[in-house]
Amino acid sequence: MDTNDLLKKVRQLEIKTRVLSNNVFAGEYHSAFKGRGMSFSEVREYQMGDDVRDIDWNVTARFSKPYTKLFEEERELTAVLMVDVSNSLSYGAYNGVGRDVVSEIAATLAFSAIQNNDKIGVVFYSDRIEKYIPPKKGRKHILYILRELLELEPEGKGTDLANALEFLVNTQKKACSVFILSDFVGSGDFEKPLMVATRKHEVAAIQVYDRFMAELPDVGLIKVADSESGEDMYIDSGSRRVRKAHAQHWVEHQRRLKELLQGQKVDFVSLTTEDDYVNALRQLFDQRSRGMKH
Repeated sequence: MDTNDLLKKVRQLEIKTRVLSNNVFAGEYHSAFKGRGMSFSEVREYQMGDDVRDIDWNVTARFSKPYTKLFEEERELTAVLMVDVSNSLSYGAYNGVGRDVVSEIAATLAFSAIQNNDKIGVVFYSDRIEKYIPPKKGRKHILYILRELLELEPEGKGTDLANALEFLVNTQKKACSVFILSDFVGSGDFEKPLMVATRKHEVAAIQVYDRFMAELPDVGLIKVADSESGEDMYIDSGSRRVRKAHAQHWVEHQRRLKELLQGQKVDFVSLTTEDDYVNALRQLFDQRSRGMKH
C-alpha cells in the first residue's frame, strides 16, 4: 500500500469511527468506564445530611463551625486495546475481513476513549508481541494507531494470548480498562495470566470470527488453509458427519471460552464478521454498566 492509499484509508477509517464514537457511544462509554477513586475538590460549610466522616476538623477549628470536604471522581482513565493480528483473522470466507472489522472496532474504542479524555494504548500480538504503542492522548496519537491498525504486517503466524497478557501486566503498572479483540482461535491456555490481569485491570473481550468457523457450507470438497500455519488441507463439506463434527467442535470451543471469561468476570461479546459491531459494543457497555451497579 503506497502512502497516498494508506492516508486515504486512514482518513476513511477516522471519519467512520469518529462519527460512531461521537454520536453513538459518547454517553455509553462514559457511563461504562467511570473514573477510579475520588480526589479532594474543596471544602464548604457542613450541611444536614453530609457524611460526618468528611468533616475537615482543621478548617472547622479555624472558623469555629463545621466544614466538610467535597470530593470529585477522578475521571482520567487509561484504556489499552489488545489487538490479535494472527493469521486466523486474515483467513476465512471473506478474505481477511475479520482484520478490517477488528480495526474498525479498535478505532471506535480509541476515539471513544480520547473523547472521554482518557489515554489509549495498543498491544498488537500474534504468537509474539508485534508492536506496543504506549498510552497517550491526542488526535496525532489516534492517527498513528489507525495507521498501524491498517498497515501492520505481523511476523508471527500463531496466537499466544498468555504471552500478550503477561506483557500487559508487566507494562501497565496502574489499573486500566483493557479490551481484548480476537477470534480466540488457537489462543492456547491463557487462564492464569488472565487471572493475574483481572486482579488489577478491568478486562473486556470482543470476539470477531468468520461464520464458517461455526458452520461449514454444504459445497462438497473444499480446500481450506489452516488458520494459524497457513498450510492447505481438503475437507469434504458434503459429508453431514464432517459438518456436524465441525459445528460441535465450535460449540465446545465457545462453551469453554465463555466459561473461562465469565469465571474471571470478564465482560464478553461475540460477533461474526457479518454482524453489526455497533450493537455488540452497546451490549458490552451495557454489561459493564450493570456490573458496576452490583
